Amino acid sequence: MTTPRQTPEPENEPRARGETDGPPTGDAAPAPTGTHTLGLVYPPAGAGGDYTGMQLAFIGGVAESAAGYDHDLLLSPANRAADASFRRMVDDGRVDGVIVMEIRLEDDRVEYLVRRRFPFVTIGRNSRAEETSWVDLDFAALARGCVYHLADLGHRRIAFVNRSEQLFDSGYGFARLGLEGYTKAMAEQVLTPRAYLCGDDVAAGETVLERILLDDPATTSLVTMNEAALEGLYRGLTRHGRSVPRDFSVVGVAAGRWAEQVNPQLTAAEIPAKEMSRTAVDLMMRRLTSPGSSPRHVLLKPLISLRESTGPCRPVPGSEPETEFPDIPDFPDSDF
Repeated sequence: MTTPRQTPEPENEPRARGETDGPPTGDAAPAPTGTHTLGLVYPPAGAGGDYTGMQLAFIGGVAESAAGYDHDLLLSPANRAADASFRRMVDDGRVDGVIVMEIRLEDDRVEYLVRRRFPFVTIGRNSRAEETSWVDLDFAALARGCVYHLADLGHRRIAFVNRSEQLFDSGYGFARLGLEGYTKAMAEQVLTPRAYLCGDDVAAGETVLERILLDDPATTSLVTMNEAALEGLYRGLTRHGRSVPRDFSVVGVAAGRWAEQVNPQLTAAEIPAKEMSRTAVDLMMRRLTSPGSSPRHVLLKPLISLRESTGPCRPVPGSEPETEFPDIPDFPDSDF
């Protein structure tokens, strides 16, 4: 059974000034010259510098939506404002506006665009959230909802599989907010949190599953925000003789396409990549056609779609304390 997804609504307009009305620090970038091209700044997150399946879905979604406005798409893998591809895109005026992804809490790409007064929006949000237009998911609420779903099924040993150490240490908003939501939910349920960083690939998923069961063999469930490692998590469970969902439940935050490709299909709060891509392009075109308008914020809160990877908790044999029976006193022999 799949629950319907809540329809997103834009948040109230912020009190802060528009992103193009910031302090006049630095030189303004060349005014867009009608290139009919949008820029997408999106560093790859996969092993070996590859784009993950989720990232490719976003790239395709942005390109498709841009085409609907008769715009082409120029992709930059820049992770920092100093990267050459980012500077060429902005300083040379190759695009009319920029969509920035893989946002960090403190992101010098965003700061550079603000200083240059270059039109941009973000997929994700950071410390300048009030000043810029963005679309994002409520990752903290989604992780919290995943914990509550497992707790309602009786699970008490719930691990959390996050994104890579590199992304987390860089201040990546997705990873930080997800951990915040998980930790809060575990505290509310009076449970012990155990969170793990994991690379974005199958091998890393297998490795982190080994660590989870080594740290606590009685673990019966996990929440993951790393769909690239999902297949590896499943493989690791199979190798340890844990059947999903009979012996172990898995719930995550993932796009419906990938949630349905694993076996058993993943119960997940779905990432609506196409919807987020379309919204980002709509916000970008609004910035271009109405440069003096206030920034707009769209926070999506998808519901959890119930599939086949979660079920009632079955404690690992030997992990629960044995029931103690009261001693029965000895009675003296008696004649009846």
